[in-house]
Amino acid sequence: MNMGDKNELLCYWIESSDNDFRTMIHLLEKGDFTWALFIGHIVIEKLLKAWYVYNTSDTPPYIHDLVRLSEKGGLSLNENQKDILDTITAFNLRTRYDDYKMDFYKKCTKSFTEEWIDQIKEFRTWIKEKLRSQF
Repeated sequence: MNMGDKNELLCYWIESSDNDFRTMIHLLEKGDFTWALFIGHIVIEKLLKAWYVYNTSDTPPYIHDLVRLSEKGGLSLNENQKDILDTITAFNLRTRYDDYKMDFYKKCTKSFTEEWIDQIKEFRTWIKEKLRSQF
């Protein structure tokens, strides 16, 4: 991958994440808590894919496990960050069974969702600062 392609791919992942971030906030404001958290997972996944591109100069793998994606991209995480990413990974509903989805819908109260949106915002800020400092 040449430098122009790399920068273009980095911008794609970051801008796409920023667009999804706005969608997440809109869904939260409208009370659509499960989908806000699902999109929150995507916000972080795309930033981790940007990191992967930056650190490896390669196309990111088609995986959704955020800790695994971090590891493959060479991003150092502490145990607390790994725990947070493990929980956020569980918000990816696309591959879940209907009974899991129903349990998740029940769990997504306003306070639960706001707490995790705050975690997503904090991690987003951290990874974006790391990306900014690199290029």
